Amino acid sequence: MNVIETKLDGVLIMEPKVFGDTRGFFQETWSKPKYEAIGIKEEFVQDNLSYSTRGVLRGLHYQNPHSQGKLVSVVQGIVFDVAVDIRAGSPTFGQWVGVELSGENHRQFWIPPGFAHGFCVLSDTVYFTYKCTDVYTPAAEGGIIWNDPDIGIQWPIDGAVLSDKDQVYPRLRDIAADKLPVYRR
Repeated sequence: MNVIETKLDGVLIMEPKVFGDTRGFFQETWSKPKYEAIGIKEEFVQDNLSYSTRGVLRGLHYQNPHSQGKLVSVVQGIVFDVAVDIRAGSPTFGQWVGVELSGENHRQFWIPPGFAHGFCVLSDTVYFTYKCTDVYTPAAEGGIIWNDPDIGIQWPIDGAVLSDKDQVYPRLRDIAADKLPVYRR
């Protein structure tokens, strides 16, 4: 597996080995010893699958407490996926990194606990998978407006299709530090 480090400490892009022939392909999507060897030692407790259509933008979401680490990938289709460091006190607070994930490139994106997450759909449809390190906890749910000018994410779509709550989340600067995850090193 090829591991690509990003400018955000702990956020990784993985390119697993894919074995293909005329019948199709085989890919190992998770192996505890292999992922522990690259630094992902968290235990996964919930798997999610979402389906979306072109132009849908989901995010930017986080939980605090019950912060979720997410190992995400695309089964079919294409997304632009983003992680934003929202850990109070982090030297990279408010910075983001994005990557294109697709059923063709087989990439995985590791977003550690303490980061906000979002993606937009670039194909007609997408099947998107998440392995999460904590369960979904509605009382801990939070979000940041997807187009926060202080963060400056360069989304590669026009006219995002958003849920009602994704349209009204606050800017990161308007969220009290005690409501955000805390940076620990």
